Amino acid sequence: MLHQTTATPIEWARAACDSLMSAYLPEELPPAGRWHYHQGVFLCGMEMLWEADRDERYDAYIKRYVDQLVDDHGSFYFARDELDAIQAGLLLFRLDERNGGSKYRAAADKLRSLFHTLNRTSEGGFWHKDKYPYNMWLDGLYMGGVFALKYARAYGDNGLRDMALHQERLMHRHMYDERTGLLYHAWDESRRMPWADMETGCSPEFWGRSLGWYGLAIAQFMDELPDEHASRGLIAATLSDFAKALMRYQDPESGLWYQVVDKGHLADNWLETSCTCLFVYTLAKAYKLGLIGEDGLHAAKRGFEGLARVCRVDERGRFILPDICIGTSAGDYENYVTRPTSENDLHGVGAFVMACVEMQELLGE
Repeated sequence: MLHQTTATPIEWARAACDSLMSAYLPEELPPAGRWHYHQGVFLCGMEMLWEADRDERYDAYIKRYVDQLVDDHGSFYFARDELDAIQAGLLLFRLDERNGGSKYRAAADKLRSLFHTLNRTSEGGFWHKDKYPYNMWLDGLYMGGVFALKYARAYGDNGLRDMALHQERLMHRHMYDERTGLLYHAWDESRRMPWADMETGCSPEFWGRSLGWYGLAIAQFMDELPDEHASRGLIAATLSDFAKALMRYQDPESGLWYQVVDKGHLADNWLETSCTCLFVYTLAKAYKLGLIGEDGLHAAKRGFEGLARVCRVDERGRFILPDICIGTSAGDYENYVTRPTSENDLHGVGAFVMACVEMQELLGE
């Protein structure tokens, strides 16, 4: 039984993973039977937990998810017109390393091939999905960029590093706001989307989870870039500045962050848990890398404590994370604040587990 007031971050992470494992077989994780980033995010969190405590139940669960979808030849069904399809490929590298054979590498090769075929802006930025032409979304840097860097490190495809770093530089060039230090959710090169600013092409708001994906991506870029890489210092500076910007918008009372990050003063805005999890992770990583100071550590701790206060345990002792925004496209302020919320959505639980694993060391438990 999880003791809510005294549980360590790793105990919270185990409770989150165990609760979803008790509810779903790996192939039943929603949306069931699909190669999808929802499952990928949750299982990447579980993989981090496995790396921390080596409970082989977690390894077996992840492997079953992949093996139910990828056949012995590395063939599987996935969407071929969007960056989102690549994210679950992050699970393939460790499976390939631990289990050998050729299927996991073959599957990774298929996902890697998407980078040749995805549509791009005039500067080489990937469209987030074909149905959103000429759009770059912050989400895409995590959905495709981290995979590219992991593939480069695992299999020596060094050109992927420059490609992934180019995507980040384009996002920063077009979507960064100097006043806040934040980045807009999306940018439309064509200026045809109804939300696109005719001058900048940007969407009008700073959506929490998209900023969370961006922070997660650049934090993990630091894990994957070699120490001697020429762009490592630039990514470190970007992560430092971004983490400091996040700290300015943390709600002082709850320790959480708002759905629309810079507009916590508006009555219809609300505190959202998945972005808070991702921001806690980002701050923890930035602190461990020496990129922010004690104020950053304090913000990460307050964020994690705020999450622990809103998490619940049901009558059967199962973990529940509330107030997770369901997925959304870019839009105006009303679009974001009227989005429904859910409990234990995989977006949120995966991010929560990641935050827990990073916070374990910092809290000194």
